[in-house]
Amino acid sequence: MKKTLTAIALATLAFTAHAADKLSIGATAVPHAEILEFVKPTLAKQGVDLEIKVFTDYVQPNVQVAEKRLDGNFFQHQPYLNEFNKGKGTNLVSVVGEHIEPFGAYSKKVKKLADLKNGATIAIPNDATNGGRALLLLDKAGVIKLKDNKNILATSKDIVQNPKKLKIRELEAATLPRILGQVDVALINTNYALEAKLNPLKDALIIEGNDSPYVNILVARPDNKDSAAMKKLGAALHSPETKKFILEKYQGAVIPAF
Repeated sequence: MKKTLTAIALATLAFTAHAADKLSIGATAVPHAEILEFVKPTLAKQGVDLEIKVFTDYVQPNVQVAEKRLDGNFFQHQPYLNEFNKGKGTNLVSVVGEHIEPFGAYSKKVKKLADLKNGATIAIPNDATNGGRALLLLDKAGVIKLKDNKNILATSKDIVQNPKKLKIRELEAATLPRILGQVDVALINTNYALEAKLNPLKDALIIEGNDSPYVNILVARPDNKDSAAMKKLGAALHSPETKKFILEKYQGAVIPAF
């Protein structure tokens, strides 16, 4: 009887230890969840059970980390996180920076921005940082001129020159690939472009350079960012094997930032 109780106790301890190493991470499907799937076997060998929950929006992954329904997330850049924390009163933090997804402009109606007609409609993301990012790219391309072309939070109200009287529509980032045929041009985040089978290097009319400051980051809370499991995930994301995976799979559409 004593041996049986001891065996049960040991089994319980083993299960508890395993459960303590479970790590739940929210991510958008491409490329974030794919990168996490790549490192999952490595983490399993290190005693970390990585659970990946895929999201189609940029709000819920942060909400669920803040509410402790997820341990962390992987989908956003630091400027977006800063604005989210400020607007929602949260205190989420970056763990590691992983990659850059050059932001691009796409169209089914024109081959180059110079072909845009007067009054054409351009769709951009409706969140502050990605909307500003889109306008900065349009400014750099000479399509519009902003009051301050260094302001990452620029809005359509900051446009001081718009020679073709372009109409700027602000829509949820995830919907932009779906309405691409309904507008003249859409500025689309690379993760959503890849999901829609758009090739940023071939299909984008204009695209950010490799010097983009918008590094995508692994995010957690202050209370768990230094946990053993989170540190193992950060190390796995920064491994030479992961860098090789990103370079080979995305062929420059996603660029390692480590």
